[in-house]
Amino acid sequence: MPLQMKLSAITLDCPDPLALAAFYQEATGLEPHPKSDADFAGLNWGDGLLIGFQRVDDYRAPSWPEQTVPQQLHICFKVAEDLDVAEARLLELGASKPDHQPPDHQPNEEKWRVLIDPAGHPFCVVRE
Repeated sequence: MPLQMKLSAITLDCPDPLALAAFYQEATGLEPHPKSDADFAGLNWGDGLLIGFQRVDDYRAPSWPEQTVPQQLHICFKVAEDLDVAEARLLELGASKPDHQPPDHQPNEEKWRVLIDPAGHPFCVVRE
């Protein structure tokens, strides 16, 4: 029988935890964890899940889509907004959109987009 486990946290390595937390806070509207600092910052989801950002010395951003430095983690976010609106807002906040979109994404660009956060982590926005 499997353990009764509930995911409680996801933590991303980065060079500047407060800056990356600020990006995701603006993107999601989540509340910052009250003990966030320059070495570890977090955002609280309503269901108790924490997304954390931890400082790593000599951090190397993923080199997506190449795997010279693996992507390490890929997060997907559902958005209620039109994807063009969501993408434009995320780009304003500091995300970037890679020229390369996986071939299986191209015919589905009306359903999801691959973006890169300010620390280099790929993530998707998915139409809800």
